[in-house]
Amino acid sequence: MRAAALLLLLASFGADAIVVRDDVPDLRYRMAASEFPALVDLPGEGHGVLIAPQWVVTAAHAVAWQHAVDEVVVGGTPRAVRRIVVHPGYKQPPQAMIDAALKSGDWEAFFAFAATSDDIALIELAEPVRDVAPARIYRGSALGKVVRIMGRGATGTGSKGHSLHGPNRTALRQGYNRIGIEETRWIGYTFDAPPKALPLEASTGSGDSGGPILVAVDKQWQVAGVTAWKRGLVEGTELRPGRYGETSYGVRLGNYASWIEETMASGGDSGKSAGR
Repeated sequence: MRAAALLLLLASFGADAIVVRDDVPDLRYRMAASEFPALVDLPGEGHGVLIAPQWVVTAAHAVAWQHAVDEVVVGGTPRAVRRIVVHPGYKQPPQAMIDAALKSGDWEAFFAFAATSDDIALIELAEPVRDVAPARIYRGSALGKVVRIMGRGATGTGSKGHSLHGPNRTALRQGYNRIGIEETRWIGYTFDAPPKALPLEASTGSGDSGGPILVAVDKQWQVAGVTAWKRGLVEGTELRPGRYGETSYGVRLGNYASWIEETMASGGDSGKSAGR
């Protein structure tokens, strides 16, 4: 099992569609891409967010596993990639750690490792995007705020979760949750079951990595974080992603605002480049 998938286990594993309430029709979670044009689709699975005409922010693990990222899709149009800049503090989990967790069912070392990684990357596009407005980065505290999440990744319901084996690209869905954790690197929320849940309570799944965590500011949606990883529930030695009670974490962009600005201003030299 590849490390990227484990990171959105680690969002359930990699990056997915949205996992929804059992008692709400799936169609209520469906959305059109035009409702948030700054959402970026990565090849195969995973997302990013357009934050400047020529720059996309995403989770580092959403691009690190790919052999090459030559183009991404913004506003329904493929856009050529010039380079990828991974934060120098990003750490990939050792395969031995993953193998040990899969064998024993004890994921605590893996979760602790994930929490210390700077899981963020920037994608520089070959040409500026002129037909989609970038999303602004939210710099305030998100603690206690209701956030909007979205993605095309794995889907399921909170009682059953979603499959570890995909598919990790499905229909585009959105939902909401409330931020209950705010740390230096991370913001996080718990997938609550009814009746405690929000009307469109949701969590992310495999294939949603790098997707936006949005906060409403007046009439504008600003991006407070990008989906990164989650503490999946474990029964015996089996991981059960997407179940009620799991906690999802997103990279808190306010913590990385200076790095983002310096990287964009320097043309991509404030980190390590990944292959394209």
